[in-house]
Amino acid sequence: MVSVQADQIPEVAQTIADLDGVSEVYSVAGDVDLIAVVRVRDFDQIADVIAGKLSKVPGVVATDTHIAFRAYSRHDLEGAFSIGYTSAD
Repeated sequence: MVSVQADQIPEVAQTIADLDGVSEVYSVAGDVDLIAVVRVRDFDQIADVIAGKLSKVPGVVATDTHIAFRAYSRHDLEGAFSIGYTSAD
């Protein structure tokens, strides 16, 4: 979650999107201005991306980092519910 100076949101979003380790950046409404998704292989790399790069982008006011331990996507859930089920088609 990234708070940004209001007049710099598009520019900051693009700069963040161009950082190594950042896979997606979303402009959002609410308490923050942007949500950046960081994907790294090693837990230690999170600090390199967030504290070492993203938080230093001009226009970034604050960050709030949340770490996902496990993914539950619709695709995964559909696969789980289809175990043992054969389609009539």
